Amino acid sequence: MGQRTGMQAAARLCPGFVVPQLLGGRHCRRCWQPMASYHIRQYRDQDYDAVRTLFARGILEHAPAGYRHFLRSAWAQLGLLVFFVAVRVAAGYWVLGLGAVALVLVATWLLVRSFSTSYVHQALSTDLCDITASYLRAPDSCFWVAEAGGSVVGMVAVAPPQDPAERGVALELKRMSVSKDYRGQGVSKALCGEVLRFARARGYGAVVLSTSMVQVAAQRLYEGQGFKKVGAFSPSLLGSLLCFQIFHYRCDLPGRTAAPPR
Repeated sequence: MGQRTGMQAAARLCPGFVVPQLLGGRHCRRCWQPMASYHIRQYRDQDYDAVRTLFARGILEHAPAGYRHFLRSAWAQLGLLVFFVAVRVAAGYWVLGLGAVALVLVATWLLVRSFSTSYVHQALSTDLCDITASYLRAPDSCFWVAEAGGSVVGMVAVAPPQDPAERGVALELKRMSVSKDYRGQGVSKALCGEVLRFARARGYGAVVLSTSMVQVAAQRLYEGQGFKKVGAFSPSLLGSLLCFQIFHYRCDLPGRTAAPPR
């Protein structure tokens, strides 16, 4: 019964799952690779470099998606067209117009990249600078990693939210990141579950989080875990210019075991 339950769980996590008897082990039909074995545990000091590297890579890999989102926006396309026509009329050569547009595209990519790198630097110099103090010694906070083969392949944190209106009522899920090689195998879902259980055990009524509009896979994960989008905002003037928004999500927790601390 236990083996069957494990097989059914693997099949739900990956539609490409093939029963062990066919391939001599648990495999994914999509990639023909063995299903990963991992476990979730609390952060340790020796995880420091791996966690910071995993977080930075996870954020920076979304920069191309942010750039593509900007290019697909109607006002960006209209602006590029108007700019091309203006340069073409002023210079008299369409080649110069194309060259000017190319320079604008390069400059825009650099802006998008700098937007991501500045966020990474801010995180690495604040809470991820001293993870133990930020999440293991602080009240109502914790930090977990997913480990596979002796390596950190996922991470997530929980802490009281920045929004004063949510303090004492909810906890905030933060710093979720999973290595590319381990996505689609239930690691993110397991990490999210740790946060929800942690908040429920401490009597909180909800978990909140923020994620960017280009992190579509993360949005699907959170919505599948019961989170609902409750707001959106641009984090800065540069974000507004790049048509970039941050989405706020909230998951109300049933069956609170105690009143939230005051």
